[in-house]
Amino acid sequence: MNKLLICSTAAIAFSGGAALADAHGTSACLITKTDTNPFFVKMREGAEAAAAENNITLRSYAGKIDGDHETQVAAIETCIADGASGILITASDTSSIVGAVSQARDAGLLVIALDTPLDPIDAADATFATDNFLAGELIGQWAAASLGDEAANAKIAMLDLAVSQPTVGVLRDQGFLQGFGIDLADPNVNGDEDDPRIVGNDVTAGNEEGGRRAMENLLAVDPEINVVYTINEPAAAGAYEALRSIGRENDVLIVSVDGGCPGVANIEDGVIGATSQQYPLLMASMGIEAIAAFAADGTMPEPTEGKDFTDTGVALVTDQPVDGVESISVAEGKELCWG
Repeated sequence: MNKLLICSTAAIAFSGGAALADAHGTSACLITKTDTNPFFVKMREGAEAAAAENNITLRSYAGKIDGDHETQVAAIETCIADGASGILITASDTSSIVGAVSQARDAGLLVIALDTPLDPIDAADATFATDNFLAGELIGQWAAASLGDEAANAKIAMLDLAVSQPTVGVLRDQGFLQGFGIDLADPNVNGDEDDPRIVGNDVTAGNEEGGRRAMENLLAVDPEINVVYTINEPAAAGAYEALRSIGRENDVLIVSVDGGCPGVANIEDGVIGATSQQYPLLMASMGIEAIAAFAADGTMPEPTEGKDFTDTGVALVTDQPVDGVESISVAEGKELCWG
């Protein structure tokens, strides 16, 4: 499992105790897409715990719904006005937010993207994230191997995040397709592939209601869909409900990304076949430590060697392992979920 979890202290040159001890009086902001998605709830828990340990005043902000760009811009403006030392942000619109982020950096704040890289990625000072392309690739490889020869006859529904195609959604979508063995067109865009196995793409807003609606829409296009990629586990749960309503919950393979405790439980219950687990609590706690070091002496976080971001780890979780795709069990996933 150590091969799967790429994270932690060795990659964090900025986490020295002396720098953290000087962080008294420092303030930081956490800006998430929503405050209700369990993923962002766990992220906030990590930021709050790290802030308490390092004598940092933390202010948290969130969009009203996933995609609420305007509220995130207003939060950045508030953080600048309040004299914060740094901002941690999971951007809803990864390109449109760049102007506000530039204003924050020009004002001397350290800006770190969590989970969702900005577009371009160097618009932020640093990014702490899962390798989202790899997360998608793992579930794509697992799905193809699980189907075996029948992968050539798959009918795939792609349940994405938003029309604006934020980077996290594109990376997971394209990673899944590559892992499944489908040629990508433009790897920076969802939905432009011409493989006949893809029934279509729809968006979910990353929630259960959106997953159900998107699944219903794609089933109307082809009721014989047998593989469902979902941007996250709430969307997967909604897709499952749509399938169950027509009696097809047991003959469709659903894969997802997140690895939250409810999502891991859904693997155990047969709702999801496999998921790629990420670690939002770690992302946020590392981000707070980076802001503390920056406030103390100007130390800037360094990316993982060979990457343009700090990789906080990913692991495929399933109780149906396949040859050639490294994975951990549901029991292990429960122990690790969102730590």
